Amino acid sequence: METNISNLVIKKTNLPKRIPKESELGFGINFTDHMFVMDYVTNIGWTDPVIQPYSSFLIDPGCVVFHYAQAIFDGLKCFLGIDGRVRFFRLKNYFERFNRSAEALCIPQFDADEVISYLKELIELDKEWIPDSFGTALYIRPLIIARDNLLGVRSSKKFTMFIILSPVGTYYAEGFNPVKILVEENRSRTCPGGIGDAKTPANYAASLYAAERAKAKGFTQVLWLDSSEKKYVEEVGTMNIFFRIGDELITPPLEGTILPGITRDSVIKLAKKEKMKISERRISIDEVYKAHDKNQLREIFGTGTAAIISPVGQLSYKGRLISINNNQIGEWSQFFFDTITSYQYGKAEDPFGWISYLE
Repeated sequence: METNISNLVIKKTNLPKRIPKESELGFGINFTDHMFVMDYVTNIGWTDPVIQPYSSFLIDPGCVVFHYAQAIFDGLKCFLGIDGRVRFFRLKNYFERFNRSAEALCIPQFDADEVISYLKELIELDKEWIPDSFGTALYIRPLIIARDNLLGVRSSKKFTMFIILSPVGTYYAEGFNPVKILVEENRSRTCPGGIGDAKTPANYAASLYAAERAKAKGFTQVLWLDSSEKKYVEEVGTMNIFFRIGDELITPPLEGTILPGITRDSVIKLAKKEKMKISERRISIDEVYKAHDKNQLREIFGTGTAAIISPVGQLSYKGRLISINNNQIGEWSQFFFDTITSYQYGKAEDPFGWISYLE
């Protein structure tokens, strides 16, 4: 679909920032010179799109987003390929998910193609910020917040969308190396009938206590179990999760309590293309441990935009710490990581049509 961006206002900064060196990147700690902003007004719709210098802005203390967390976000990346072209991975899918999250939080829908056209203008303006080493990328963070100023519990009528950009390195300090995960036995991140499948700040706030407690014990992240029985695996705090038991690849189904990850879906499609046995089904933590005891648990790995593939080398549940694949990267983990990144950086032809370009 072609979109008209003639209504877009571009205000360039006169004070460009110093672009960080690769060794200074980290994840989400540096931001580019410009940002995109657009407002929603009742009876008018999404209006006044502008690219402006990255800056702070004023919000009234009574703003709905502060008191009732009516907000959504998403996260995606663009990559500088080996041919020098700027690549996006499944760009439209991310903004379609962003719209689904909007619906769940009573936030008005937007035209995904139109917003993507604005995003490309923003990246064109700041494309010198895109790092060029393998494993680095420009992280894209779209966000919508409620802007009404009131203390009544109802949906806001005014909203603001932002898009900010951040050059990033690897998400985890471990890089593409096995991480150590703690199974959360008591707390719950979400529940059936809730908003667990929406990318909204409230879900991540609910994960912080358990995540911080896990980190204090030397773990990278937590593995969440279902809220009803504390029995079935759901997802890691920042990733979907996969188990390779024998030659079956298993991941929990999308039943409304976990995020429908784009990387999760990519792994499923890749597995089917390679004729691997792939199952989206409920899997209990007891099944995982029994498979380990029978020497059938061959790999565990997480999937997410930030880390792409994150092998799990150690898992702890009820005080019992087990090692997966001798705490080494598994064969399938390596395959999915290599294949997806080869598409993202243009090292291999993408057979799925997932890759699009800035120009």
